[in-house]
Amino acid sequence: MGKSVNKVILLGNVGKDPEIRATAGGTMVANFSLATTDRVKDQGGNWSDRTEWHNLVAFQRTAEIIRDYVKKGSKLYVEGKIQTRSWDDKQTGEKKYRTEIIINDLSLLSGRGEEGGGGGYTRAASTSSFDQRSSAPTEDYGQSAEITDDDIPF
Repeated sequence: MGKSVNKVILLGNVGKDPEIRATAGGTMVANFSLATTDRVKDQGGNWSDRTEWHNLVAFQRTAEIIRDYVKKGSKLYVEGKIQTRSWDDKQTGEKKYRTEIIINDLSLLSGRGEEGGGGGYTRAASTSSFDQRSSAPTEDYGQSAEITDDDIPF
């Protein structure tokens, strides 16, 4: 069998404060939703936003960082993989499914004064480090790189 890839990259805003819990074994788990928005033009030439909601899950140190620095409205850059869980509903006996993004890498993009107040922290799950960038004001590249209707040639 050939090589396969399961990688997701998202840049969006947290929908509500993350839910934090610990497993029976003591592993910290964070669950939250992230909204991404696409701007589309309809047949009438009018622009509208289409929002997609993603279910995200983080474990261990990444979950602790989310607990401490992420809240509703926080802007995040996330890398992870798609995973679908299934279980039998206790009341109806139906098979239920939930597709989630398991976070491997997380960067908090909201500034301290912005909604979400993340600071400039980043967490790479592949390493055990937690880097704290300078708290000096920096330009929000995510905001400055946004495209307006005037930038689109059609």
